[in-house]
Amino acid sequence: MGPKHYMLTAGARGVQVRRGKPGGTSRQPGFRAGRGRPGHPRDNGPCMSQNGSAIRRPFHIFLALPLVVLGVVAMVGSVRLAGPLGLGLRGQIALGTLALAAPTLLALAFLRRATGAVLGRVRVAPRTVALSALLGAALWVGSIGLIELQSLVRPPSSEELELFRRLHAALAPSSLFDGVGSLVVIAVLPAMCEELVMRGVLLTSLCPVTGPLFAVFLTAGAFAVIHDPLRLLFAFVLGLAFGALRLRTGSLVPPLISHASLNALTFFVAPLIDDPTQPYTPQPALGLACLLAGAAVAWPLFRALRPLR
Repeated sequence: MGPKHYMLTAGARGVQVRRGKPGGTSRQPGFRAGRGRPGHPRDNGPCMSQNGSAIRRPFHIFLALPLVVLGVVAMVGSVRLAGPLGLGLRGQIALGTLALAAPTLLALAFLRRATGAVLGRVRVAPRTVALSALLGAALWVGSIGLIELQSLVRPPSSEELELFRRLHAALAPSSLFDGVGSLVVIAVLPAMCEELVMRGVLLTSLCPVTGPLFAVFLTAGAFAVIHDPLRLLFAFVLGLAFGALRLRTGSLVPPLISHASLNALTFFVAPLIDDPTQPYTPQPALGLACLLAGAAVAWPLFRALRPLR
């Protein structure tokens, strides 16, 4: 007999060594090639991330893209419904956020087998939760620096500054219960819905088609587009970080927690450091310091978030 050959395969039980032929293919349960219904195991082709973990495809790309586009259209259209419905600011934000995720949630209601591929592993250790929240805080510090440096090239207009100040003033809590409501609307709900659509559906559906690196870039671009022009670069960089975290851990939970942590810090801290009586002046030195400090803390936290087993 000739020399024995072995192949490494990643599955639900981790990396396994199997005997095989050179140049042959490895078949794993749930990853068989061939056509099938979207969300069916036969259609869930794996995409190998850089750390060797398999990312399953929840939907065919020709179903995933319409789901995302319909969600964005519904989110934009919800603004016109907010007035006739008499919704306040919190209601308007909540309606738009839920509208983004509505097509995806409807698809998952019919194709329940796709839910596992969308969410990945949902059982995470307290260590993972804590590290993800800290990563969100580090990314927030870095994003503040990024916005300050961006302001040297593209400073915010007076209308944009006034809009953000009115938004934070309207969401300012008058009681503990009111504060919890604002936190859910501005931090938790957007993190859940945006991560579900962007990193749960779009990223994992693009990955087998384009490869993990290009899929992360495309998803980050889509994530940036659904935000306002002032935060375009800011959202794109965060989209890269959240996408890489989704592929590294094999779960939607860590990027969701990081996203919610970052949003919550913005909600609580932004009104404290912004003085509406003073004109806005970019501070490049402070911005560079925040960017470097945030990146220096975020990188080891990202490395510490190992693939979930």
